[in-house]
Amino acid sequence: MRSLSLSALSLLVALLASCTSGGSYRNFGPANMGGPTPQERKLAIASESRGDHFIGRRYFVQKTRFWGYVRKPGQSANQAKLVIIDESRSRTPDRLPEDGPEGRRYGYDNNYEYQLEGYYNGRKAYDPNSNQILPEFTLTGYKVLSRNPGWLFSPEDHYDPYRFTLRP
Repeated sequence: MRSLSLSALSLLVALLASCTSGGSYRNFGPANMGGPTPQERKLAIASESRGDHFIGRRYFVQKTRFWGYVRKPGQSANQAKLVIIDESRSRTPDRLPEDGPEGRRYGYDNNYEYQLEGYYNGRKAYDPNSNQILPEFTLTGYKVLSRNPGWLFSPEDHYDPYRFTLRP
């Protein structure tokens, strides 16, 4: 009986050790977003046209209601804010049924990069499934900049559609 308990304890310790992230939240699995080198990303951000618009990166996680990360042109993704979109002036690009066919449902545009027109309206909104109070961004228009821009915060980013894994 004692050897069974030690075996079970050893297995539990090994399992828990494999679940730890070594102090990093990014270690949810191997990097899987691809993309440019950090130097290429830095140059691309530096060359973004400035103006009265924002850069938005769609971040879809099942059952959450946040839209994604929004930043000013020229700012790094680390300065982006995770937002909930106020659709009173314009609907989000992926405003489709959640149970539609593959590629034609809410969240199909995960990781697309957009030029967003709009403004922070000063309100906060609660996303109960991620347990976060987030700034609300009123969308007035958008255009797609890239359908496959790669990683968001780091080349080590790991996307999981069921867990909140991408944070600055």
